[in-house]
Amino acid sequence: MKPLSIAIIGSRGYPYVYSGYETLVKALAEKFTTQGVEVTVYCHSHLFNEKPKEVNGVKLVYIPTIPSKILSQPVHSFFAFWHVAFSKADAVLVLNVSNGPFGIITRLFRKPTMMNVDGLEWLRPKWKGFGATYFKWSAKKAVKWMDLLVTDADEMQKIYKEQFGATSVVITYGAEMSKGADIQKLTDWGLFKNEYYLIVGRMIPDNNADLIIEGFIASNSTKKLVIVGDVPYKDEYANKIYSYKDERLVFTGYITDQNSLATLYTYCYVYLHGHEFGGTNPTLLKALYNQCAIAALDTPFSREVLQEDSFGYYFTKNVSSIRDWFNWAEENDKAIQNRKSIIADAIIPKYTWQKVTELYLYHLKALARTKRELN
Repeated sequence: MKPLSIAIIGSRGYPYVYSGYETLVKALAEKFTTQGVEVTVYCHSHLFNEKPKEVNGVKLVYIPTIPSKILSQPVHSFFAFWHVAFSKADAVLVLNVSNGPFGIITRLFRKPTMMNVDGLEWLRPKWKGFGATYFKWSAKKAVKWMDLLVTDADEMQKIYKEQFGATSVVITYGAEMSKGADIQKLTDWGLFKNEYYLIVGRMIPDNNADLIIEGFIASNSTKKLVIVGDVPYKDEYANKIYSYKDERLVFTGYITDQNSLATLYTYCYVYLHGHEFGGTNPTLLKALYNQCAIAALDTPFSREVLQEDSFGYYFTKNVSSIRDWFNWAEENDKAIQNRKSIIADAIIPKYTWQKVTELYLYHLKALARTKRELN
């Protein structure tokens, strides 16, 4: 039999890594190819100065789009869906629920399609008005047209069942221990082990970096707060984040060097997680794998990963709660260090890339097999 051929649509591309989507694509594509699967990733053409046809055994197709926060992905996906419809792909993996309406294209051309719906996009502050309405409508179309839906957390599965009557399979994100952490690298930012808190993530409203920063500034902390992240476009919210002035704040921008990022995770005092509307979050998993003490916004998704109070501290979505948490952490070093010593126990098999890859490949093979049997 010919090798299984899988196409992936909905990320910015490969090996470009910016958000959780690209992290997932990178992990799956590289691991699939080692198992004899032919993988094609659709890339946003304008993000790649060089456009090789293949990298690390992964085939690449570059599709033009409109470089816009709102239109970039749907325009890109519309053309990518038409391209894949006439390709030799046995099955298609789609990321981002905004692509739900395009499922009618792969349905018409009998291309089995599996979608990772990700988070509750219609609740995100950046998608107000029409954007929120479109994402909610897209979710309904994904339920109608996609052959299989993937939710990345048990809590997200419940939401899709309750709101849309949708059946889905749960496949989380994965992570792995970052290699290459070097305490000497801390000097690049004037930092010392256990003398800084850490935020990692895109500068978007629902990651709540502004509230964490304001709570920190209002606290009595003598440590620093390191903010890692940015957005690849001009943005009012990102400008707000950079406008905060306090000698304890350290803005690194977006860090592409994984050794530097591993260093910041490994030697921080506490990792602060403000993500609100996603399911299983890759940066939270990375903090687990790097054995960080973790304080998270109190959401069902964070509680699922951190197994309630077993491995996580929590704050609510207001500055005073965050300020009080920082003040508590300053006075409770022993509790923080004890939490770090057990945090590795939170890493269960479903959060490993091996298990995540196995599940995606199992379901994609099943979809392709069903198509062959029908033919």
